[in-house]
Amino acid sequence: MQRSEAQATTRLYLITPPALDPDRFAKELEEALDGGDVASLQLRLKDCDDDAVRRAAKVLKPIAQDRGVAFIMNDRPDLAAELDCDGVHVGEEDMPYAEARRLLGPDHIVGVTCGASRDRAITAAEAGADYVAFGAFFPSATKAAKHHADSELLRDWSETTVVPCCAIGGITQENCGPLVEAGADFLAVISAIWSHPRGPRIAVAEFNEVFARYGRAVTYTGVDATGAHRG
Repeated sequence: MQRSEAQATTRLYLITPPALDPDRFAKELEEALDGGDVASLQLRLKDCDDDAVRRAAKVLKPIAQDRGVAFIMNDRPDLAAELDCDGVHVGEEDMPYAEARRLLGPDHIVGVTCGASRDRAITAAEAGADYVAFGAFFPSATKAAKHHADSELLRDWSETTVVPCCAIGGITQENCGPLVEAGADFLAVISAIWSHPRGPRIAVAEFNEVFARYGRAVTYTGVDATGAHRG
């Protein structure tokens, strides 16, 4: 999906904490989505069995989708298809893009982790990925980084390609400015939202304030991580 030429925007791509109680987290998610524009929510539960993932999706997916926020499953195209998620995100060690696309079909989002490799991103984009994710850009308390990316990678990508790019890795309201300025279409964030001392609603609002300062805040709603209207 091509990025919009009418207005260059940066949008939030929220990722769930690595462990959560769905019923309790539902309130936090609602608060976050009340804070301003959010493109996507990725359900990322690494150390849970499939039934726990299913239960979390059953609780959280309607909250996201009812607000025009795309619900993305991490790693598991099979569960994404079973649970009718909006899409899936596959990492470097997960299922290959082609298999993920086969399971989900052409009308769902498939995003691909590309580390700091422009070549990997080009391969994914040419295969049909809806977005590519670069990182890590900063140290993260959530996941040890295998690669380190810099803002020039985002700048080069955004200036030379039409497939949206997502930045991930230790991103906060304080350090995201160079990534926004470089043309990141999405910022994937975890701790900066769910561990914010003033709560997730304020955290989301603060990110959107940064986007606005760079002239990249969204001015419409109901758009998912591919840039396409859904619902």
